[in-house]
Amino acid sequence: MRIALDATYSVDPHPSGITIYSRELLTGLAERHATDKLAFAYRWKQFRRAPRPLLKNVQRRLLLPPLSPFRADLFHALNQRLDWRPANRTVSTFHDLFVMTAEYSSAEFRARFTEQAKRAAEHSDRIVAVSEFTASQVTALLGFDRARIRVIPHGVHIPKRSEEGARERTVLFVGALQQRKNIIRLVEAFERLPREWRLTLAGSTNGYGAGAILQRIEASRARERIDILGYVEGPELDRLYRRASIFAFPSLDEGFGIPVLEAMAHGTPVLTSDRPSLREVAGDAALLIDAKDVDQIEQALVRLTADPDLASYFSDRGLARAKQFSWDRAVDATYDLYRELVDSSSA
Repeated sequence: MRIALDATYSVDPHPSGITIYSRELLTGLAERHATDKLAFAYRWKQFRRAPRPLLKNVQRRLLLPPLSPFRADLFHALNQRLDWRPANRTVSTFHDLFVMTAEYSSAEFRARFTEQAKRAAEHSDRIVAVSEFTASQVTALLGFDRARIRVIPHGVHIPKRSEEGARERTVLFVGALQQRKNIIRLVEAFERLPREWRLTLAGSTNGYGAGAILQRIEASRARERIDILGYVEGPELDRLYRRASIFAFPSLDEGFGIPVLEAMAHGTPVLTSDRPSLREVAGDAALLIDAKDVDQIEQALVRLTADPDLASYFSDRGLARAKQFSWDRAVDATYDLYRELVDSSSA
């Protein structure tokens, strides 16, 4: 096959979930299907910064109509944006639609996002949704036929076992400081923990609503026990997961929730929201709470801090759960969708 993909979102100095997804899919497809021809297409700003392909079956292209001289059998937009149809068969991945359903962004961004999402749905033969919850939103909000949606979850890499010592008395949160991540309620619950516990916040500090979050932290009676690290990646993020005793992710809205899987892969006991997508990811391997109930968040934290057996239970369950999600599986399922579409067009 000749496959073109929008690789724009793989270029980011501070990779988020969508960047991780894009890189894993692009690399996985190129490595696992070496006889196919691939074009990684970028918008101009990202094209200038994109690395040159290391594999012979990959070309680099500008994402401008047309994509010639590369004539693709199929085009895949990796982040719910598809401004035109670059190939006879088109696929787009939808990660979430929370921008359309709640006050988690500016009105201007909401309008632009909504228009892009509608256009992507109109131009797509198939949509990849990263969770059943996102699939249901695509159908409800955009009127896209559920039969043409394929749910393909994200994956995670299981790190090698480390011989590091005992975990520290730290509650870890990973993600941008933004309103929908529910960090203020997490801070309020954390304030009630014993003084020997610390809260570590690892993520960008310029998300939507970050100002109010930072103000609340500065006013906290536990301020000296709260560490704001900013964006963290690579070995340092790995170390944080390994050293934390609890991973707390009480988000109000997610399309998937990669940090939950990452924490589980490191054997860190997880506390997360009883919201549809996070329930899908966590299964019965995390302590689920009502994200809007500070008392529930506090009680879950207390249970995990006070009961080593319970923490060990969720550590083991989480690691077993993480092993059910792999990037290889996501790549293979995506390629199967490509083959299905291309074969149907030539039948």
